[in-house]
Amino acid sequence: MPQQASPELYQWIAAQARAGVTAQGVLDALKAAGWEEGTAIAAMEEAARRYQHPGTTAQPELPPAAAVPEPDLADSPLYVDAGDRRVAVLGGLAAPRVVIFGSLLSDDECAALIAAARPRLARSQTVVTSTGGTEVNQVRTSRGMFFERGESELVRRIEQRIARLLRWPLENGEGLQVLHYVPGTEYKPHYDYFDPDAAGTPAILRRGGQRVATLVMYLNEPEKGGATAFPDVHFKVAPKRGNAVFFSYERPHPSTHTLHAGMPVIAGEKWIATKWLREREFV
Repeated sequence: MPQQASPELYQWIAAQARAGVTAQGVLDALKAAGWEEGTAIAAMEEAARRYQHPGTTAQPELPPAAAVPEPDLADSPLYVDAGDRRVAVLGGLAAPRVVIFGSLLSDDECAALIAAARPRLARSQTVVTSTGGTEVNQVRTSRGMFFERGESELVRRIEQRIARLLRWPLENGEGLQVLHYVPGTEYKPHYDYFDPDAAGTPAILRRGGQRVATLVMYLNEPEKGGATAFPDVHFKVAPKRGNAVFFSYERPHPSTHTLHAGMPVIAGEKWIATKWLREREFV
């Protein structure tokens, strides 16, 4: 069941703020008491609205919201026109913003991406926001590679389809990344945006601003395991070949509830292609 804040909790939060406890201190105490981070932040914001007085605040300051990609789903369509392909809408969530697409890629396109990526695979790395570089990290145990944007006819076709589907400029996308997972490998819970407080983030943002959305496309079907999980909302997406999951995050903050993970592969192997979308042109 979703956690529900009470008037007594709001009063307690306000009392902590009046006593001089920092917003981060209040948040840490709530998390230690078992509150999910997003729910705790929402309770702190509500307490501030109810009890704020000069010189105090009960909520941490949130980064400003940015525009995000959004497919045209206003009329609840079963299919969306992606230019050269009709893509099915299989389901989704409003908060976090998640949409599951069916048949975004054909079987032949999935096989061709795997074949082109296979000889270029190397151990996957993660971005180090403290420096702006990358490193091998135990949270991510897949192997992967990047295609340059528009490097082949296949890549260009898929990128144009994504831009049409998500109504976001093609040039605002990073190059496609293909990842390969075998039994026991995974990508532990993480956020895709760059930590705004990290020392290396300003250098990363110069290439196109923050990441604002992610599209994960499934290129094959493992026998068991390998789902994409959203722990904050207890939601999982099965890795079915040709399908994809899209999610957006309007600010680089846990309040977006976009914590997600590539669950361990139990049997078989998993191939995915990921497209990250930036605020501005990615260079």
